[in-house]
Amino acid sequence: MSQLLTTLHTLASDPGLVVLADGVGPVPDFNPTLPTAVNTPVQTILAWTAGGGLALAVLGGLAGWALVAIGHNTERAALAARGKQSVLWSLIGAGGIGLTSSLVLAVFTMTSA
Repeated sequence: MSQLLTTLHTLASDPGLVVLADGVGPVPDFNPTLPTAVNTPVQTILAWTAGGGLALAVLGGLAGWALVAIGHNTERAALAARGKQSVLWSLIGAGGIGLTSSLVLAVFTMTSA
């Protein structure tokens, strides 16, 4: 193990070490950007898709709570159980939509800078 650590230390402290990510060497500096003609519509589509998905998840959650209320008031245990499941899956779906849309928008924001 000490031989491996010694080798890594020697490589890391070498003044002639060239890392390709530093922009030195055969790989040129490149800053990927999307053209504004493409970036603006894509961000608009992603925002509308995420907003629509979250709105549907909220409506699904409200419908689930309505099923829970109707199931408990009419003493239909199966209806109440399905309502509880739909509330749970609406929360999971909203979390997935929010996470996915924020990641995609973050990637597009990073490439458009």
